Amino acid sequence: MKIIVPMAGRGSRLRPHTLTVPKPLIPIAGKPIVHRLVEDIAGVLNQAIEEVAFIIHKSFGSQVEKELIEIAHKLGAKGTIYYQNEALGTGHAIMCAKDSLSGPAVIAYADTLIRADFDLDTTADSVIWVKQVEKPEAFGVVNLNEKGEIIELVEKPKEFVSDLAVIGIYYFKDIGILKNELQSVLDNNIIHGGEYQINDGIKQMMQKGMKFVPGKVNEWMDCGNKEVTVETNGRMLRFLHQDGENLVSQNVTLENATIIPPCYIGEDVVLKNATIGPNVSIGKGCKITNAEISNSLIQTHSQVQNAKLDNAMIGNYASFDGNFKSISIGDYSVLE
Repeated sequence: MKIIVPMAGRGSRLRPHTLTVPKPLIPIAGKPIVHRLVEDIAGVLNQAIEEVAFIIHKSFGSQVEKELIEIAHKLGAKGTIYYQNEALGTGHAIMCAKDSLSGPAVIAYADTLIRADFDLDTTADSVIWVKQVEKPEAFGVVNLNEKGEIIELVEKPKEFVSDLAVIGIYYFKDIGILKNELQSVLDNNIIHGGEYQINDGIKQMMQKGMKFVPGKVNEWMDCGNKEVTVETNGRMLRFLHQDGENLVSQNVTLENATIIPPCYIGEDVVLKNATIGPNVSIGKGCKITNAEISNSLIQTHSQVQNAKLDNAMIGNYASFDGNFKSISIGDYSVLE
């Protein structure tokens, strides 16, 4: 099994945090989004992962590439890097990794996290992961026949089709078939909004009678902007806490400090005269003094003092001193 991860976008809606770090490498509960995504998918598949192919922008740099390769190696898989240097759509992104498009594979876009527990239907030609939503008109949804098979993909339907939203994770029994259909999309210049879309390749597969079925996830968590990323961090912390995972590093310095779980506290963090939690992630090397922090995400090597924060997101190597409550400051920022 292979996992294909298109992740070339910088994540403009999550700025300033993505000005220096690509969105898929923003940590959620102490671990980069893309790392959690790949691990969770591997857990659902419950089979050996042969290769993880990451499709990135060249500007991400060699250090990011090394980190991605290491994610694959931790799963016992080969890591491969491909480049998409022009934003020409989901179909174009996948085809940038065409040398890896063979055999069974999962495509997963690296701006979402899931919690799922189901058996993969390997008799189907494809499984499209979906989540039941309250407002299907805001999403792309699937249309099912009486057998529960997917017969149509409908983008933001004006009339009710179903309440099962496509979350951006797909399994293909033979991704080489999708590769051929997407090559046809490119060759025939089938474009929507100036981009080549994966849906056009999927629709051509459906027209040829291939079987598509839904795979329902229990939880679907977005990381599109600051507000939902902070919310997703809190939700993931709660799930991991329920699973019994230890989220507090052993070498944390506590001086008149209280931690209200669930919280992730990284290595070499100093908490002095502070109340932390619930739903807070603090990365390694941070120092928090005279502060109350809840429902927030602080990355690495930052300093926070004299603060009462809620719904805050702070980048790496930042310094904050003040009585603002809900803030969003990026790497190396100073707000005093």
